[in-house]
Amino acid sequence: MLDTTPLTTAVDRFTDRLRAAPQSRLRRGPAGAALALARELSVRAQRLEDPAAQPRIMPDAGVFVVADQLAVAAGDLVEALRTAPSQQELDEAVRSVARTVAEAKL
Repeated sequence: MLDTTPLTTAVDRFTDRLRAAPQSRLRRGPAGAALALARELSVRAQRLEDPAAQPRIMPDAGVFVVADQLAVAAGDLVEALRTAPSQQELDEAVRSVARTVAEAKL
C-alpha cells in the first residue's frame, strides 16, 4: 500500500492557507490555481478508477469553496490510489501540488 501522506500533508497545508486568505488575495490568482489543481487531481482519480470513462470536470463554485474542492479532489485521488496503487501517479500529484503552491504565492 502506498504512503499517501506527502500528498495529504501538502494539500492540507495549502487548503489551510487558502481558507485563511482574504477574498481580494484569492482573486489575484491563488483561487484559480487551486481550482486548476483540484480539477487535475480529480481527473487523475477518475482515470485510475475508470480509465475508459470520460472524466467529469469539477465546476467553478467560487473562491470561497475552492479549498474544499481541492480537499475533496485530493481525498478522491488518495482513495483511487488505494485501489490502483501507482507510485508514479502519487509522485506526479505531489509535484503538481508543490508547483501550484509555489506559483500561487499565498
